Amino acid sequence: MSESKSKISSNNWQLRSERTPAYERALSEERFSLALKGANDGLWDWNLETNEVYYSPRWKSMLGYEEDELENHLDTWLGLVHPEDKDRVLKAVQDHLSGKADSYKVEMRMHHKDGREVVVLSRAFLVNRTSDGKALRLVGTHVDITERKKTESYLENNAEILEMIAAGKPASEIYHQIALMYEGRHPEMRCSMLELEDGVLMHGGAPSLPKAYCDAIHGLKNGPSVGSCGTSTYTGQRVLVENIETDPKWEKLKHIALPYGLRCCWSEPIKDSSGKVLGAFGMYYDHPALPNVEESDDLKSAARLAGIVMERDQAQKRIRKLAYTDELTGLASRAHFYQILEETIKACERHASRFGLLYIDLDDFKGVNDSLGHDAGDLLLQEIAHRLENVSREIDYVARLSGDEFCILVKGVDDDYAVAHVAQRCLEAISEPIELSARKYTPACSIGIAHYPDDGDSLTAILKAADTSLYSAKELGKNQYAYYKLELTHKAEHRFRVEQALREAIEKKQLSLVYQPQIQIDTGEIIGVEALARWNHPQLGQVPPTDFIATAERIGMIKPLTEWALRTACNQSVAYKKADLPLFRMAVNISPSLFLDKGFVSLIKRVLEETGINPIELELEVTESVV
Repeated sequence: MSESKSKISSNNWQLRSERTPAYERALSEERFSLALKGANDGLWDWNLETNEVYYSPRWKSMLGYEEDELENHLDTWLGLVHPEDKDRVLKAVQDHLSGKADSYKVEMRMHHKDGREVVVLSRAFLVNRTSDGKALRLVGTHVDITERKKTESYLENNAEILEMIAAGKPASEIYHQIALMYEGRHPEMRCSMLELEDGVLMHGGAPSLPKAYCDAIHGLKNGPSVGSCGTSTYTGQRVLVENIETDPKWEKLKHIALPYGLRCCWSEPIKDSSGKVLGAFGMYYDHPALPNVEESDDLKSAARLAGIVMERDQAQKRIRKLAYTDELTGLASRAHFYQILEETIKACERHASRFGLLYIDLDDFKGVNDSLGHDAGDLLLQEIAHRLENVSREIDYVARLSGDEFCILVKGVDDDYAVAHVAQRCLEAISEPIELSARKYTPACSIGIAHYPDDGDSLTAILKAADTSLYSAKELGKNQYAYYKLELTHKAEHRFRVEQALREAIEKKQLSLVYQPQIQIDTGEIIGVEALARWNHPQLGQVPPTDFIATAERIGMIKPLTEWALRTACNQSVAYKKADLPLFRMAVNISPSLFLDKGFVSLIKRVLEETGINPIELELEVTESVV
């Protein structure tokens, strides 16, 4: 550098009196050289005619070399620049020399003497000959920007990882990126993330560790002396192992780590926002060491970043479990069952195979809740779920749809009897007595059976067929199973039409009453009449009372129907009396559910007052079947 300075100074004496552009340029170079003495930049001066390059002591020390270790030639730079950057830098030089680029400024990677990479920012200006303007030299500086680039890269990678988290990318992909980010900050470091599930270490991500090592660690039970990560997750504290070969915590595991060149391991527990340990972040080197300040800080920040991912992942798992699992019984939920059913239908369609569907409903379950309480009802449902799982095969799928309704997807069906066998086992298992609230209770159920594709070739169709079969089983007397038949579908459709039309009929009082005489057998005398509801619908025709009264019970319309019948019958009784017909009682059938209604007495009182009937002339009846 002193030699270069003396050349510039001698030229200055020749040019000073003239104050030519060449003199001014030489003076600028001298000032530039002097300024660099107090800076941290490395100076280089490239003679474009001879390819000799002057490298300042600072330039050499930046790459780990002494002043006499590098030759002053372009080949020195060519041997130190990263091969992937060489052509790009030379093109930038050529563009500047040819005038395509007004300035020269480029970043490049160069090899340090100790083997690591140094990122430098190179800037330069041309020194031209006065007479013809030909470029003679390119003088410039190198600034070590490795730390700045590491910081920029870290911030960029960190932002990308946060975007991945926000976008809901899989945890394994994010773990991979986190490991690579910190490995990029510390060459030769290898990183690992382990998740903790019920005290067991589960592989999360370790892109630079051998798969065999990751497989060996996966599934290990954590404890006070189970390597670095096993100990860290157990204690909830940082664990720094300088030498795996000699540290007692690795005594039982070093035979796994040493063959892969792992010599030290530092572990930081990964925790959620409440402080619960979710896993551990591990850093490995192939030589014994303890972390410096930067590595220590990065170990902590890496664990925190991984903690965001693990906490999000566990929250998503809990959400999926809530969505796909029935909380009370632990069986599959309705949503998950429908998903499995859709997948099974597609698979059976591809392979032209069949499956059976059992739709199970407990008989008189409401009575358990009403008489023994909901706690007893919940206990019964849990026991029923357990029994259904026990009687089903491993390939079958059991779910709780809602309330006391369950479904079993019976796969691999060759004939109709296979599903019947499962149904029979369900009936027998469910009918085993159970003790509820210190009482012995014997459950029972009704089961509807449908087959794919015979009874339905879609999710909606097969579920409808099974549900229809279930109603058939209940109508046949409960505690049995019934197959799906076409006429049952027509019956269900008719029931639905009746239900829809009945609501309108009750609201608009489209029903009528007929009066059946009650006769004293020994005298033949008429002693009363029984009011009987009749319904003649324009499209449905004459609907039997057994159909529409049961429907009214089911849809909650029995109370307005009964009130209408009472008022109409009482008015008719008063009309008979005004017509001087013989005095007799008016009998009206009352639903048993109304006798449990607290407003029933006030309803009767109100009808009596409004119609003016003598209370002794009104008789309230229940059907023989209820008795």
